[in-house]
This record gives sequence, C-alpha cells and structure tokens, in this order.
Amino acid sequence: MSFIDDIFADLTAAADQRVLGEIRDGSISGISGNELLAMVSKARSFLGSRNFKKGDRCGLLAANSVRWVAFDLAALAEGLVVVPLYSRQAASELAAMVRDSQPSLIACGEGELRDAIARESPGCPLFLFDELFADFEGTRRPGHPHVEDQDAVTIIYTSGTSGESKGVVLNAANVGFMLERTTERLTQLMAGAEGAPRADRIFHYLPMTFAASWIAVLTFLKRRSEVVFNTDLSKIAGDMRTVAPDYFLNVPQLLERMRRAVDEQLWQTGGIALAIYTRAKAAGARQHDGQPRGADGLWLWLANKLVFPTIRNKMIGPNLRALICGSAPLSPDTQLYFQMLGIQVLQVYGLTETTAICTMDEPGHAELGCVGPAVSGVEMRVGDGDEIVVRGPNIFPGYWNRAEETARVLRDGWFHTGDQGEISAAGNWRIAGRIKNLLVLGSGHKLSPEPIEEVIQKAVAAAQQVVIVGNGQGYLSAIVTGSVTRDQVQAALDGINASLPHYKQVRAFVVRELPFSVDEGTLTVNGKLRRDAVVALMRNEIDNMYKVRQAS
Repeated sequence: MSFIDDIFADLTAAADQRVLGEIRDGSISGISGNELLAMVSKARSFLGSRNFKKGDRCGLLAANSVRWVAFDLAALAEGLVVVPLYSRQAASELAAMVRDSQPSLIACGEGELRDAIARESPGCPLFLFDELFADFEGTRRPGHPHVEDQDAVTIIYTSGTSGESKGVVLNAANVGFMLERTTERLTQLMAGAEGAPRADRIFHYLPMTFAASWIAVLTFLKRRSEVVFNTDLSKIAGDMRTVAPDYFLNVPQLLERMRRAVDEQLWQTGGIALAIYTRAKAAGARQHDGQPRGADGLWLWLANKLVFPTIRNKMIGPNLRALICGSAPLSPDTQLYFQMLGIQVLQVYGLTETTAICTMDEPGHAELGCVGPAVSGVEMRVGDGDEIVVRGPNIFPGYWNRAEETARVLRDGWFHTGDQGEISAAGNWRIAGRIKNLLVLGSGHKLSPEPIEEVIQKAVAAAQQVVIVGNGQGYLSAIVTGSVTRDQVQAALDGINASLPHYKQVRAFVVRELPFSVDEGTLTVNGKLRRDAVVALMRNEIDNMYKVRQAS
C-alpha cells in the first residue's frame, strides 16, 4: 500500500469528523473526511475522462484551500506527477517551470491565475477548480490509487536563492518514509495532552507548494487532525487566535514579527505589566548566559504569574503545545524568548531534496541554536569542508531534466547538502550556513556571513535584516535594513568588533530602511535571502562603502 492508500483509509475512518477547513473574516468553515473523499472522487472522474497516462505531469496553481488538497490527492491517486506552482510567484518564473516540466494540464484556483499563466504559457491546457470538481456522468468510478514505491509523485521547484530553480523529483517511497517519521514525532508531542481526547487542532498558513508544508498537511491528514487554512496573510495574527491551535508550522520571520509585536504593545500599554516584562526579559537573558542576579528569580516568577500567561493567550490561544519552525535559521535569541514565555519552539532542518526533513527537535529536548538530531533511519555526517552529507530513504532520486546537476550532488549514495554544520555534545545538529555563501576576502580569509549577521541582528533590536558583504575586498561591510539609526548600528559594531579577529570585523555599513522583499526579488518566496540579487540591487551603495573607507 502507498501513502495515498493510507491517507484514504484514515479519511474513511474520520468519515464524520471535520478534517479540513478555511478561515475567512474570523469564521471557520470545514469539511469531514467523507466530504473530502467525495471531492477527491469528483476530481478523479475528471482526470479519468482526459485519458492521461501514468507519469504525466499536472500543474497545480492555487492558494492554500480545501480544494487544493482534494485535487492534489486526486492527481496523485491517478498516477500523475503533481507540479505545485506558487500562486504569488512572478508569472515569468512560473512559465519557466511550466516549460521545464511540460504538464499535461494545469489546475488553477481562480481566473486571474489562469489568465496570468495563459499569457506566459500559451497552449497549455488550463482548468479552473470549478470545472475540475464538477459532476461527470458516464465516467468510470475511481479505483484504487495507481501508485508504487518507485513512482515519481511530485516535482517541487526549489526556491532558487541563486536565482535558478531546479525541479526536485520525489517518489512515493520518499514521501511514505517521511510521513512515518513526522507522524511519530507529532504523536510524541501530543502525548499526555490534558482534557478529553480529541483531534489535534492545527492552524496552517505556509504555502503547500513548499515541500515541508506539503509533508506537514499530509501528516495532519494521516493523524486525522483538524486543519484550518489561513486565506488572508494579512490576518494571520487574528486567525491563529481564532483557531487556537495545538501546534503549527512557522518560519523565523513570523516568530520575529510576533516577538516585536509583543514588545511594541507592552511599550504602548506601559504600567506594571511593562515593568515586570522588561525586568523578566533581562533576567532570563542573564540566567541563560550564566550571570544571574539576586532578584532575577523574583521577576521571572512574577512574569510567569501575571504577564506571560496573558501574552501566550493573546498571541496564540490556550491550547498551544509547540511552535514548529523551519525553512531558514532561527535566532537563538528568539527561541530563548519564546522559551521564556513557556512556549517551546521545535526546529526542523532539511531540503526539498531530502523530502523536506533531515532533523527534528525532540519535544522537551530542544537545544538553543540547534535543529535537533537526525530522524530515525537517516544518516548524517560532516564531509569535506564541514559540509553536511545525508543518505537514507528520504533522499530524492534526482532533478527533473538535470542529470549533470543530479550527479554533482548525489555521490556514492550520499546527498551533498551545500550546508555547513556540526553536531553538539547532546547529539543535535547546528547549521553554520551555506557553503556557496562563503566570503573570500582579499587577504585569503574565508568565512561564513551568517554567524556575524546573527550577532549584529541580535545587537540591533530594530534591524529587520543584516547582510554581510566583502567578497574579494580587504574587509567586511554590512547592509542593515529596518528603522534603525547609524548611531545604533555603530554602537553595536563597536562592541561586536572588539571580540572578533581582524578579518571578521565589520568596518563599514549602510542602513536601508526598506526591508528586502519577495516583490523586489531579493527574497525567495519562503523568505530566504537571494544574496546575488541583494548585491546587484545595492551595488552602488556597496561600492561607495569601500570607496569612502579607502579614501579616508
């Protein structure tokens, strides 16, 4: 049996239970396991009427929704290879993926998306969800899923931090293995939950075009959980409180925003709550650094009695057991902050090529700055240049139409991640940064920019992003975004540089109030920096930093 068979069996067992829902304007609508299976059957009837062959590609261009899941399951069950396309991505980038994958049809969530892709990819068969879920008379009744372990089930295009997206092929065995691991970990997380037994309640906003998000949703279905999709990204804060989830998947960017929002609200409110909160935060930081003061225990006790519970409830609701975070590095300072509030943050590390996951924090055993141990059945080790290499049933069979690129990263059974890392004494992995991000100074010194960026961002609280540059130059410089002043940045650098060797010291910087973004092409759709794009956009400012410094 394939993972699709398993999910269908679980949906049958949850026949009358709500499994999927959408939240709009604070109101949640949902469908049961039986209703979802009926939607899948309709879509399979449509696909059966088109005489597709097993292995044909099928594009899926839509925002998160119940119908996204239903059509995805239908296409998988019919033996098609689903190519998820991010609905907020530039039409020209989507067209490149369409040209590469050559889908036999593209399912579109709405007319605007259909029209946008039609202009860029004329001739490709495009269908709206309304057509795909219509009643088809005279077509065969859908049978068992047509999926074997070795069958490709999806081609997920990477986010392209270097500007080039590659289609990652995942097969049924990859997905089935990973769903077993994620199901085990969520069962571990929810063990001993208080109150009457009920389905896990989950809030979900990350696009299902991302591998980790897709694997998460399939896992939720296997666990017969109740999943509510956010339908308006501008309303995430209110929607998560309405859903009051047990856990949900996050990226660091949201956790940073949540943290800043609490700070800003308490500063506006003032009074005794602010006084306790401010002193408790400082006490928590000192305790973590091993430099506690006499009254620290009192301030933390007061905060845990009078302030932190209110923050937790207003932020997310009363049921939360953990925030699950991945996609990009999470600042240890932010993880420590949520830990202080009594909210555990569990990190996950992986790449699309590893079926989204290599490591997962174990509930109750998270280590600050680490992303947990390798999941059972997966081998990880440090290779040449401190590169993390991985092998196991989660490793993808290859890139679509890119045999040479596949051979470059898959060698002797090991996948070369391109990430640098190390294992802590407790057995957890710590990710240092991307090898391709290494900066080589004119002096020959090589260094990863990420650790220095993290230290500066921690020291400049209002900074949204920090990007270190200096490839081929005599010293490092920084680009700092956000509502910060030059004096704030300079004061932070004065303290940081004093503890760094000369070649890691940041000698110049520029402040850019506007943060880097997806729209201007400097961030990927899942929030990772496109460093080449940042350097290209900021070329004049970067050149000026070195000219001014050299002239002085």
